[in-house]
Amino acid sequence: MNSTNWAGTIVLSFQSIWDKFVSFVPELLSALIVLIIGLLIAASLGKLVAKLIKTLKLDDLIDKSGILEKMEAGGLGFSLSGLIGWLVKWFFIVVILIAVADILSWDQVTDFLSAVALYIPNVLIAVIILTVGLIVGQFIHNIVEQGIKVSHAPMASAKALAAISKWAIIIFTIMAALIQLGVAVRLIEILFTGLVAMLALAGGLAFGLGGKDKAAKWLEAIEREVSHRS
Repeated sequence: MNSTNWAGTIVLSFQSIWDKFVSFVPELLSALIVLIIGLLIAASLGKLVAKLIKTLKLDDLIDKSGILEKMEAGGLGFSLSGLIGWLVKWFFIVVILIAVADILSWDQVTDFLSAVALYIPNVLIAVIILTVGLIVGQFIHNIVEQGIKVSHAPMASAKALAAISKWAIIIFTIMAALIQLGVAVRLIEILFTGLVAMLALAGGLAFGLGGKDKAAKWLEAIEREVSHRS
């Protein structure tokens, strides 16, 4: 009698496992189909976005800043088009993985991937902020350098002030990007305030120590350079 009960229990257990497996197979096949098609679409969209950015020649604008060249020397070479294309591709991959996890009823995985998908746009916006900052920084660098040259100031002064202007913009841009990413927001806000105060104090001391006339000439030359470029 006992052996019969054990045999029945084992049969019922295998039957339950088989029923669950049979009911899971359609979900698994659906998830695999969605995953394969989604990966192909994500890869295609990433390449399309990268190609579009190359067509707009945004890579060339970033190259002129000289930042990427220094990063390549340190073994961190990449292109703007490649980076944004990679982010777009992975955003859609994460979206596809969310769909797959939802099909398979993996609720915890779905919640985690949803959080990742919501964060990726912040990374993309931070990259855009950095891109604009690098372009503006290089533009201001060129204007300041050419403007001071026109005022017949020493070449060393022109290059130094142009470099300071460029890197000030880049530093502020990096801070803005980190705030967008939510990285040490409070600390960055304090550093930002301190940096602005330091620049204001340095500028006030420069004017107070007799640099007013020279600065006026430089600003006038820069204004002429901006008018000429526009």
